[in-house]
Amino acid sequence: MIQFLKKKRIFDRIKDPLVEFVRLEAFGGIVLMFFTILAIGLTNSIFGESFLAYWKQNFGIKFGDWGFSKSLLHWINDGLMAVFFFVVGLEIKRELLTGGLSSVKKASLPIFGAIGGMVIPALVYISLNQTGSGTHGWGIPMATDIAFALGILLLLGKRIPTSLKLLLTSIAIVDDIGAVIVIALYYTSEIDWVYLLYGGGIYAVLWIINLLKVRSLPVFLFLGVLLWFALLKSGVHATLAGILLAFTIPARANRDVFEFIRSNIVLLEQLGTTLVKDKKSKEKNIQSSITAVKGNCIEVISPLQRLEHLFHPWVAYLIVPLFAFSNAGVIINGDLMSKVFDPISLGIILGLFLGKPLGIFLFSYLGVKIGIAQKPQKICWSQIIGIGFLGGIGFTMSFFVSQLAFSDPMILNQAKIAVLIASVMSGLLGFIILKIVNNKSTK
Repeated sequence: MIQFLKKKRIFDRIKDPLVEFVRLEAFGGIVLMFFTILAIGLTNSIFGESFLAYWKQNFGIKFGDWGFSKSLLHWINDGLMAVFFFVVGLEIKRELLTGGLSSVKKASLPIFGAIGGMVIPALVYISLNQTGSGTHGWGIPMATDIAFALGILLLLGKRIPTSLKLLLTSIAIVDDIGAVIVIALYYTSEIDWVYLLYGGGIYAVLWIINLLKVRSLPVFLFLGVLLWFALLKSGVHATLAGILLAFTIPARANRDVFEFIRSNIVLLEQLGTTLVKDKKSKEKNIQSSITAVKGNCIEVISPLQRLEHLFHPWVAYLIVPLFAFSNAGVIINGDLMSKVFDPISLGIILGLFLGKPLGIFLFSYLGVKIGIAQKPQKICWSQIIGIGFLGGIGFTMSFFVSQLAFSDPMILNQAKIAVLIASVMSGLLGFIILKIVNNKSTK
């Protein structure tokens, strides 16, 4: 019986990769908090000038007369963050095909919540910045940092229902889809149509090899790098190459599950009943069977799942914290803090702190009341308000959009401070609400 339960837990993890995703993101959020605080501390210390100058160093590649050079900060924001968006794209595709967004019934509540959590904050910001230098920043309060939000849920302990974590994750994933669309349509510089045409050709090749059932991951990744370079040179934001590449990655395995089980049973029986007396031949047969079992295990996992499992820990524990470490360095002084009530700052703070929870709650409530969406039985409306506030933790994505919206360093720093203030306020209030509701429900 114990062995059966252990097997059941293993199969549950395989069946619902979103649970593993939540676990990784939650711990990644704690790492992210540490590096954010460290970056702010270093920037405002005696090492501040050297710390900020370090990210401006240029690195490049050169072949003969051809060269390609960017600052370290640029490589992180446009290069490593493309890997972040690649993993986001894999998560979106997986959820659309087999996860929480794979049916109208499952997807309705997070879709309604996410739309409200994007529309209301943007309207709050626009209402305060209809003219002036802040008009481009309306996309900043639309974002949600899933790592930080799940990190807060982790601090609340195991009594928080899994369905609430999955709802917050699903809302954030739909939010990511909205962010990608906004970046692609609005935050794009002048277009170089020649390079864009090259990118279109590479993307067509990616889809062709997908349809031809090519399963070689190095081929997809090599073409993905070429796509990234083409988009970088075209003027379309290069990180979108990650999302586009993810959608072409095959989601079906080479081998059927039942075929996998039958094949491995035969191989394992051979291992246990080998009649070869010669020691060298016996060892060779054993190694051959083990290699075949290993090959079967690889072929039964889809390329999409393999890449997600490979890259997700790197993104959660290295790339996103590195992005925060290189971008969260803001010099906090009286001049900057005096602009907290400036329309740009106020639009971001109110958009994230009030617009997010209001939009998520109202649109979710509307979806349930009109009968399209369905609220999980174990979740109450107070908890949805709580995760609405956690949705107001913009941080990583808000910082990223800020970089695209503002080229003026002063306005960019102002936006970053506003994002930090709103994220801290949202995280604290979300934590308090969920803590109170959780304590009442367990009495």
